[in-house]
Amino acid sequence: MNDVLLTRIAEALERIAPPASAQADLNAHPAYVWDGGAIAPAEGFAPVDFGLLSGIDAQKGAVLENSRRHAAGHAAHDVLLWGARGTGKSAVVGAVVGQLQGEGANIALLQCAIDDLASLPRLFSLLRATSRPFILFLDDLGFEEGGAGAARTLRSLLQGGTSARPANVRLYVTSNRRHIVPRHLSEQDDPVNPRDVVDDKMALSDRFGLSLGFHAIDQDAYVAIVAGYAEALGLAFDPLDAIQWATRRGSRSGRVAWQYVVELAGRNGLTL
Repeated sequence: MNDVLLTRIAEALERIAPPASAQADLNAHPAYVWDGGAIAPAEGFAPVDFGLLSGIDAQKGAVLENSRRHAAGHAAHDVLLWGARGTGKSAVVGAVVGQLQGEGANIALLQCAIDDLASLPRLFSLLRATSRPFILFLDDLGFEEGGAGAARTLRSLLQGGTSARPANVRLYVTSNRRHIVPRHLSEQDDPVNPRDVVDDKMALSDRFGLSLGFHAIDQDAYVAIVAGYAEALGLAFDPLDAIQWATRRGSRSGRVAWQYVVELAGRNGLTL
């Protein structure tokens, strides 16, 4: 009787348990997303054309070269792209993958939400099942006060232990802060060992072999970015109007330049 009861309980638990998430074919799509439990194809992956990104030539060239090495199975770095908002950090990552895929490279982009960092060991175990090169993209990463534990976890996943990222995976991380974890002048007043405090906070950013800064641009660079987009789309524009747009937004950046071009296209009845 007890055996029958236990069997019924087990069957009931199986019925109410959620089914295992289906994993996408890791060789069938150009880009994917990880939701903490499953890898799914990224719908509508359409990165900006690599050639349209201007004002950041050194940074995008470095990312392209590193990614090309990774796609070829050669030694390549994990990459930290840090700096001002709207300066093209995220756009470069997608554009580079799109450029390499256009050249015939069998490389894929896989984006993971920063809320799912604890699930990365499971993701890495899935990616070990394929030899395809992947760029794991963590966008807008930053740890607030008290987030040192999570930062140390990510640090160990970059280098060290059986849970570290597999050889066919490189992490590309964007952050508004150069050292990702916030720092304060008060660290120097630590009564124990101020150098240890600073070293611990800088240790995560030190794990990235390639660290690229993206900085605020001047007016001429902003207008040049607008001009590049406008020329590619066959749009005429008034530089003064573009400058006034940026002034009203209170910012000059590649993102604001693109937003102005969207506005310009709308005025002309075009669809982007």
